[in-house]
Amino acid sequence: MPSKTAPYGTWSSPITADLLTQKAIQISESLVDAEPLSGTTGIYHVEGRPSEGGRAVLVDSIVGKDVFGKTYASRTGVQEYGGASSFVYKGVVYFSNISDGRVYQIASPGAEPIAVTPENENYRYADLSAHPQQSHLLVAILEDHTKPLPADVVTSLVIINTKTKSLTTLASGADFYSSATFSPDGKHVSWIQWWHPDMPWEGAELIVAPVKASADTISLESSVPSPVAGHKQTEVAQQPTWISNDTILFLSDVSGFLNPFVYTIGSSPKAVLKKPIDEDFGEPAWQLGGSSFAVLPGNHIAAVSIRGGRANLNLIDLSSGAIVDLITPYVEIRGIRTVANSSTVVFIGMKSDEALSYVSLDIDVGAKTANAKTLKATSNIASTLPSGIVSVAKPYTFKNPTVHVVFYPPTNPEYVGPTDEKPPVVVHIHGGPTGRTPSGLTWTTQYFTSRGYAWLDVNYGGSSGYGRQYIERLAGQWGVVDVDDTVEAVKQLAKENLIDPARAFIRGGSAGGYTVLASLVKYPTFFAAGTSSYGVSDLKLLSEDTHKFESRYLDKLVGGTYQEKPELYEERSPVHHAEKIESPLLILQGSIDKVVPPSQAEAILEKIEKNHGKVKYIVFEGEGHGWRKAENIKRSLEEELAWYHEVVVAGK
Repeated sequence: MPSKTAPYGTWSSPITADLLTQKAIQISESLVDAEPLSGTTGIYHVEGRPSEGGRAVLVDSIVGKDVFGKTYASRTGVQEYGGASSFVYKGVVYFSNISDGRVYQIASPGAEPIAVTPENENYRYADLSAHPQQSHLLVAILEDHTKPLPADVVTSLVIINTKTKSLTTLASGADFYSSATFSPDGKHVSWIQWWHPDMPWEGAELIVAPVKASADTISLESSVPSPVAGHKQTEVAQQPTWISNDTILFLSDVSGFLNPFVYTIGSSPKAVLKKPIDEDFGEPAWQLGGSSFAVLPGNHIAAVSIRGGRANLNLIDLSSGAIVDLITPYVEIRGIRTVANSSTVVFIGMKSDEALSYVSLDIDVGAKTANAKTLKATSNIASTLPSGIVSVAKPYTFKNPTVHVVFYPPTNPEYVGPTDEKPPVVVHIHGGPTGRTPSGLTWTTQYFTSRGYAWLDVNYGGSSGYGRQYIERLAGQWGVVDVDDTVEAVKQLAKENLIDPARAFIRGGSAGGYTVLASLVKYPTFFAAGTSSYGVSDLKLLSEDTHKFESRYLDKLVGGTYQEKPELYEERSPVHHAEKIESPLLILQGSIDKVVPPSQAEAILEKIEKNHGKVKYIVFEGEGHGWRKAENIKRSLEEELAWYHEVVVAGK
């Protein structure tokens, strides 16, 4: 039983910022070798290490050994958000090295990395895959920044000859490419492509084309054929995976939800399930290399769907379309992949009471059961903490309008709040805005809940995981629906007597930072304080200086280009209404952010200071779109807590 009574928000907690940064890593990618060396499983992962300045390291997950030394980092700048930086095939490792952008090869365990692409600081590579017969030939995305303006950046699919260190173009002309892979017999290649102004969750096409391969390169047999699935603006195709020489498995949202389909060359795509399920079997492709299903022996797949805002693992029979749940304790599952020649899968998973970890799951297809084993935990923090300190997620769905949220009550086994007091609440707005906040354990959330704050994640209209129609609630309404849904969610929780609405603090990064600023403008006295991390303040400026991937995103979020809708861009830009902001505002910004450049933060900072508002601005040198370095993660947490604590304690 709690032994102390103290005001909410003032509790002492063993979950310190030092603890979160010194004893934690991040796992960003899972990967397996489809044809591992004899005696090995071929299981790897990429982990980010704040203690090493955020360096991304490729690790042999079973041996527990780094694949390369400290002068290398497996990370790519393709589409700025990266992903799919590493690839392993037949024991040979390839990775995109962030410092020079080149692809490196490690020919055997313990060997020194050797660059296999030309030296060119303007080139970025990602999403590598080998030809099954000519395995020294890799297909990859090439993003060419020779002309750095977003409209001039060129994306293509290229063949890398790792012996000659030369490039040839496989496909070009689309604005974006991803997921290029060869059929098992090497006679066909498939990929995903899309064009501005679509994002890959709005309209993306699946291409399947015959190829001719030599020892020098690979080329298409003829011109690129018509897409076999997907359509500009109206249908998304995603995650193509070959399951035989002529059949490919993929996801399509033609029903309104991302469901599995198969395509056999020469025929038409067919739904795997007997009838569509109102669950998304995939997430928006913000990063490359996403995988939400794994092919198993016996013509089955293990597929992850989003149900009630959390992950559900399904076993699907591809022959009959039968689907059953595989019960696991994981509420978030991503990067699921099959371990070669087995019914074992690996994935990055999260539980309600356990932080992110890299997991191996043995699936008994006949018994429809699964047994999990942790390969690598992102932290050992939990083992050092008292029992009962973790706050467990409680999902809610409010109606009229429909808003999905996840609530975490203040939790600390040593404390209880006064009976006549409701807790302050930290309202977290996810980025994207086409995204979703997971419902598993994150230590940032626990950092606040263990101190007596409630925590509220708002999956406002426009969030993913609830079908295309819910995503499209934000079309033309960014800065309106997200703001109103957030305020409504706080009001609903207050009606449930779960929080003190007078002490609601709003926080968010990137697009979430924009919603923070827009909320403080539209509802000047509703929030007690706010924190905007690398948030958007000027929509016109964003449309002019953000990176290629998102450079046309606003066309749909706002409802047109700036040239078409200048009045909307001004109306929805917080920088033009900064005089309305009354709540204290903390602004955190990376100095080299190319997604939301520092000019966004500096513009609204100047306006608030001119109006004598309370504002604090902190720039993290050498950081981009988010914090990778331990010292910056630590400082951002401590500064934010102090910002709210001042209001909680002194009412300032």
